[in-house]
Amino acid sequence: MTEDEARAWLRDHLAVPRETEERIEAFIAFLLEEGDKQNLISASTREHVWARHIVDSAQLVPKAKDAPAGPWMDLGSGAGFPGLIVAALTDRPIVLVESRRKRVDFLGESAEILGVGDRVRVEGRRLETVERFDAAVISARAFAPLERLFALAERFSRPNTLWLLPKGRNAPSELEAASKTWQGVFHVEQSLTDADSSIIVARGVKRGKA
Repeated sequence: MTEDEARAWLRDHLAVPRETEERIEAFIAFLLEEGDKQNLISASTREHVWARHIVDSAQLVPKAKDAPAGPWMDLGSGAGFPGLIVAALTDRPIVLVESRRKRVDFLGESAEILGVGDRVRVEGRRLETVERFDAAVISARAFAPLERLFALAERFSRPNTLWLLPKGRNAPSELEAASKTWQGVFHVEQSLTDADSSIIVARGVKRGKA
């Protein structure tokens, strides 16, 4: 997917208005500027931010159309993907969990640039110390192996919580390993932006019987 194709996908599939696109452009400029000070995204993706990061995040939005009402929780938000982009493209309250101080500051400033500061809460701490709440959607991009991710985040999940978990080529093997301990309705979908990447979609996640 080229950068022009990525922009077109946002307009065609999510009807992203020009104002929102301009806010995302401003966010990207800030991302690249800050990227010179801290390692926010890999150097190989700096010329492909719309495809590799913006649409890679935005593709989760249609998958959550039937998710229950409530906050979207994004784990290990880092540079804001997918959580900040979800915030820019939806009306949901978003909770970003990120323990690194510089990233926390970056996320807060970025939320203001995107015009979503009133709906984005940045939890600047380790996930284990975040006060429990019911999450309607839980996402995580490169946060932890699936089995550990479930173990850390299960207390925020209820039976109808939707999990949207972008993964690399090891998604099927991670899911197979996790299914020995965890029950739920799982399936794997192909990523739009990377032929080697997948998205694990799950509901009803709970520990299996010993």
